[in-house]
Amino acid sequence: MRARRLVAVASVAVGLVALSGCRSEPGVAAYIGDQRITEEAVTRILDELRDDAASSTPEQPATDQPAGQPGAPGEPRLPGRGEVVSTLVLGEVCQRLSAEKGYRPQNEVPVEQISQQLGYPTNTAYPQRVAELYTCLSGVPAGAPVAPTEQEMTDLVKAGKKAGAIPDEVTVEQAASQLDGQQLRTALATRNALAEAVEGYDVTVNPRYRPLSFRVLSFPGDVAAVSVPLGEAGSDAVTDPA
Repeated sequence: MRARRLVAVASVAVGLVALSGCRSEPGVAAYIGDQRITEEAVTRILDELRDDAASSTPEQPATDQPAGQPGAPGEPRLPGRGEVVSTLVLGEVCQRLSAEKGYRPQNEVPVEQISQQLGYPTNTAYPQRVAELYTCLSGVPAGAPVAPTEQEMTDLVKAGKKAGAIPDEVTVEQAASQLDGQQLRTALATRNALAEAVEGYDVTVNPRYRPLSFRVLSFPGDVAAVSVPLGEAGSDAVTDPA
């Protein structure tokens, strides 16, 4: 069995919770300590992308082809609100951690590279925030590689099958021989380092976005393999619409 290679989200530069009381203001998407990331700020980022797409897309003749089908006119995919929130939250955590520990970026991630990968203009806020985040993350040391636990490997194989990267008939033991290597163990170390930082900066997330996470490693098809949890683990609230 040859499992398809994982895609290291955190290596985009070369190719990359503690709860303080009850904080749940309706207009706040997340808190990092005493700092608020407002729903209005998230909306502005998405509206900017939407407005730019509308202004740069030439008028198309009428068609009966359903939206979302190849060749059908329509807006480019926008990031979900949760994606924007996770970028802003981890960006702030990384900046605070770097300032406290004296970390310096090892790679300057060009916004042009992020814009090309995501398909958004360089003069919009979202690719700029993503570029700033990855630049900051490049300076955070992950420490020694971490071996996956049995449960982590089981979950990883399940995610790989969901992504279509691992055939259904392949066992966890068979897949482990392909997946358990330097890339995975480095991703787990990165996850642990960032999770510890998140816990230390008093992150609280609006229930609509829980569980919120940031992907460190993904399978092809944009299915998470290793993620950093941001804020509380979960909620009974309705999940955020895309």
